[in-house]
Amino acid sequence: MEPGALAPSSPTGQAAPSAIESPEAACGEFASPDAITATQTTLARATDEGDPVILVVHASVGSGHRSAAYAIAEAIQNAGERARAGAADPALPAGLDPALAARARVEVLDILDFGRIVFDGDATASMFTGWTRPFYDITWRYVLTGRLLWGGGTIWAHLMYPRFVEFARQVRPAAIVATHITAANVAVSARMLTGQSFPILCVPTDYEAEGLWPHLHTDLFCVANEAMAETLRPRRVPEDRILITGIPASPAFSRDYDKTAARESFGLPADKIVVLALAGAKLPRPYVHFREALDELLPFMHRLPNMELVIVAGADEEYERRVRREVADFGLDNARVLGYVTRMAELMEAADVVICKPGGLTVTECLCARAPMILLGRAYGQEKANVRMLTAAGAAMAATTPRELLDTLRHISEHPASADAMLINASLLRRPHAADAIAAATFDLIAKEPPRDGKLRSRHFAHFYWGRKPAHTR
Repeated sequence: MEPGALAPSSPTGQAAPSAIESPEAACGEFASPDAITATQTTLARATDEGDPVILVVHASVGSGHRSAAYAIAEAIQNAGERARAGAADPALPAGLDPALAARARVEVLDILDFGRIVFDGDATASMFTGWTRPFYDITWRYVLTGRLLWGGGTIWAHLMYPRFVEFARQVRPAAIVATHITAANVAVSARMLTGQSFPILCVPTDYEAEGLWPHLHTDLFCVANEAMAETLRPRRVPEDRILITGIPASPAFSRDYDKTAARESFGLPADKIVVLALAGAKLPRPYVHFREALDELLPFMHRLPNMELVIVAGADEEYERRVRREVADFGLDNARVLGYVTRMAELMEAADVVICKPGGLTVTECLCARAPMILLGRAYGQEKANVRMLTAAGAAMAATTPRELLDTLRHISEHPASADAMLINASLLRRPHAADAIAAATFDLIAKEPPRDGKLRSRHFAHFYWGRKPAHTR
């Protein structure tokens, strides 16, 4: 949890420099029980004063869920700022009292901070990136994805998260937005155990829905596209509880940048095809195979003289130094290495093609930034679903091996129009204002009367149910 992470934005509607703590800055940090209690007290006081408190809850398992949570929180906060300023806000639902948005408080929480056992979600996720990947893939593809489905229950709170139930009991949130299945299930548990009626919005951050989302006890699913909606309908999710919004990404990736100026600022050539490889990661293990493929590509960059390869090493200084040595050893004048980049959206604008892993938030940022993609590596679980969706739409190319990556780059080098074609096809999937749409839906649900559907609010320890024939087999 990041207590006090959100503060008022600038008058322009863009976040002020210190408005929202960087999601990366919070990586690896755990909220102490005292910090949780302090936040609980502050938010409970806000509720007592009549201010609706919106909780955006993620799980720090990889960076995508966290980044989506911050994008949604920023959109909610900016809507409130514009409402307080008296400006018309297209993100607010028609007919909604702007005072509701003006008074709203939003807090970003990491559900893992509330566990009986606080563990490092990033490190745990890394355990499923080596030889265990096929086992994770089987679990993701076959657990509760057929006719037997999961509806949610109080089991999550009883086993691991009674502290969050007490937090919700004291804070009395106006709504909870969840960007991870654990957060969603714990929110459902808390609502059942406290007897409250706050709406729960689920925001999957990939292009397919995990089987363990609490389907029947969610007020609204905000999904990436129509294909995802088709997977929810056989799970007996009513049409009025499905909203196609896209996956929320930071507004920075949807802004317009001058390509020439962006290249100049990063020292990139104006007369070459710039290929950006996103190899940076807080934890290197998920990127082992990705980085190995780039290592094998480097000796062959001499054969692509009209391309400029830019490898982003992120905060991994050891990896950055190693790749710099390799570039120097091979005598490459068309490859360079960057460390941690704060202006990633602008760097994407400077590039013609991006080589990346097929994570949900990464590919969404590329879509929003209008950056054609090469998805590198053998994909498992939700990443496999992302690859299938993007390549089927012609919005990306995929390369499993270093040889395939070289062939793909050679193809783009000889036929630059193929990158333009990916960009055109990606426009079908591009939804740069997803966070605003989710913020609007949140305010809309807060303003409505709580549903009287007994099934939605009924209390279960664990709820399984039978669905219809799955729309998509995995």
